[in-house]
Amino acid sequence: MRLARRLWLHGALLPALATLGALAVAGQLFRADLERSLDRALLAQAAVESVSLFDGPGQKVHLHMAVSPLVEQVRPFAPQGYLYQSDGRLVMRYPPVSEGAPEPPRRVPGTREGEPTLTTEVSPDGSRWREVMVNVRSPQGEWYGLRLLASLGQVDRSVDSFFRMAFSLTAVMGGALLIVQTLLARRLSRRLAAIARNLERLREGDFTLSPAEGPGTDEIGQVGAALREATARVRGAREAQERLIANAAHELRTPLALMRTSLDLALRRERSAEVLRVALQDARTEVDRLAVLADSLLDMATAGRGAWDWKKGDLALLLTQAVEGARAAAEQRGLLIHLDAPAGVEAPFDAGSLRQAVDNLLGNALKFAPKGGDIHVRLAEESGRLRVSVRDTGPGIPLAEHDAVFEPFHRVAGAEPSPGAGLGLAIVREVARRHGGRAYVAPGTAPGAELVLELPVVAPGDERASG
Repeated sequence: MRLARRLWLHGALLPALATLGALAVAGQLFRADLERSLDRALLAQAAVESVSLFDGPGQKVHLHMAVSPLVEQVRPFAPQGYLYQSDGRLVMRYPPVSEGAPEPPRRVPGTREGEPTLTTEVSPDGSRWREVMVNVRSPQGEWYGLRLLASLGQVDRSVDSFFRMAFSLTAVMGGALLIVQTLLARRLSRRLAAIARNLERLREGDFTLSPAEGPGTDEIGQVGAALREATARVRGAREAQERLIANAAHELRTPLALMRTSLDLALRRERSAEVLRVALQDARTEVDRLAVLADSLLDMATAGRGAWDWKKGDLALLLTQAVEGARAAAEQRGLLIHLDAPAGVEAPFDAGSLRQAVDNLLGNALKFAPKGGDIHVRLAEESGRLRVSVRDTGPGIPLAEHDAVFEPFHRVAGAEPSPGAGLGLAIVREVARRHGGRAYVAPGTAPGAELVLELPVVAPGDERASG
């Protein structure tokens, strides 16, 4: 069922039908309440008449409603009164009838006092009447029957008027709801259609466009905002993947080209064993370069995916182990590594990936620190986040490239060529992201550069933090 029909059904038709049903029940309750009020009025009138039937001169029987000074004013709605003797003969009535009118049927009163009886009668013309019958004994001991009749026509007219007004208002309300739901359905359909078109483009692999910002902040607006954010992220991830593939292809092409050139020269004509050995050694060197690049690409891929072993551990101990592992390479270059890490700093992390990220930071510092220089590794907690920083005394990183150094295969402009695949800092950034943190270059560090790996004290996701 389309959205417009759903809104018409649930927003207009069903409320209107429910309102009609409620009004029908309310009308019947209204009728019953009016009839109860009429019964109370009849009983009150019967009570007044029954105690004053014989208070006339000489205790002559009479009906007070017939001699009331307001008789003309109350005639349209006053009840009819009948008084019967013990033999059922009509003694008097109100209002009086003209001569020759047919006598009403006799009503023989009972011979004792009792509860008044209330009944509903239907006349030959279809009109309904409410009747109360009361037995009354005169001072002389004779029994009389007092009968009061009140028309239910006024009740029926009041209920009919209620239904006419209620149903008219319901029809107006239903029409207004139908118009409102139609306009709302068109508006929602346009917004949902825009999201559906964008999803269709995403399914076809087109990430160039994002859904336009909606006019509201309701659930559809939130879905649109989430879709825009997801589209931007997927587009960025796809662009990063394309750059990674292009850069990886470029990095792979260079050693392959060198290997092919060396082998082609060796195979072009007869070569001595020594020359062939040199050619094979050159090929082996390029094979080692390819192996390093393949390992780095694999580390880059596994850093962003896979199940990690999240456990709460001592981060200072991990840094100590990483520094001790790098001291041998540092001593070969005449470098000193200083560690400032207070003991007992615990946090949930994946030890394998975090150790790799710290090793990459130390390896980067070892590449660019001058001989005889210092490398400072520091652990600190600031504003609920753990900050691992590695600072060297090398040439530093230009401010314009502080973000770019974490891109795969990026080389700092003007820097001397250094060994490696150019993926070390990209892996650091991915590890930081998976831990819910970030990696960045600290500003204002001269000489040298200070690279920071920042982690939250609590791991992202309670289930992972509980490890």
